[in-house]
Amino acid sequence: MTTTPPRTAIVTGAARGIGAGVARRLAADGFAVAVLDLDETACKPVVEEIERTGGRALAVGADVADERAAADAVTKVTEELGAPTVLVNNAGIIRDNLLFKMTTDDWDAVMGVHLRGAFLMSRAVQKHMTEAGWGRIVNLSSTSALGNRGQANYAAAKAGLQGFTKTLALELGRFGVTANAIAPGFIETEMTAATAQRMGVAFEDFKAGTAAQIPVARTGTPDDIAHAVSFFASEGAGFVSGQVLYVAGGPKA
Repeated sequence: MTTTPPRTAIVTGAARGIGAGVARRLAADGFAVAVLDLDETACKPVVEEIERTGGRALAVGADVADERAAADAVTKVTEELGAPTVLVNNAGIIRDNLLFKMTTDDWDAVMGVHLRGAFLMSRAVQKHMTEAGWGRIVNLSSTSALGNRGQANYAAAKAGLQGFTKTLALELGRFGVTANAIAPGFIETEMTAATAQRMGVAFEDFKAGTAAQIPVARTGTPDDIAHAVSFFASEGAGFVSGQVLYVAGGPKA
């Protein structure tokens, strides 16, 4: 009896936080997972964790905002793990500041990673998905897409990802490829811990203050987002495309 080889997924920004949680969950779901981040070495602990539990994974170092690097990363994944048919565009950075203080470099850096990166990675993998007649693209947006003080660049990028997602759904649907977005609320990661530190607030106090404003009375974790990605990447989600799911502990958009 022959067995079907596992499908391959690429998760960007996967060395830590939400991306690492998503990579672990997709591996548990049976995908071979490319753990992609700027620093390949930083990806290795996640890869090793997946391999210890019997999964297949590959550490890939690449700047998703660099056209050649993105294309080369997809080629490497295809050669070493198999043609990718799931892509999770999670890579992101923040350069927060009020508009009058925000530099052009702050704007360009955030747009480059979030929007240009998602475009380059999606363009590079779509060939494999359309050839397979099956694919899943999941883009990480944010509740900041609705507007957030001090985040003109980040909010614009995350809102842009929602439009990008809906357009991918329209263009790729006939090939068996779905595209959806997840918009997390407050998630406990190194990024939100760094925000608390910049504000001079203890992270536990920062989380408690935020939780008090969330209907489910808690902050989110990377696993909360990983569950949502798992659904969108599943066989059963084939009739769900072009959607934005707010995973934020209460109603948003």
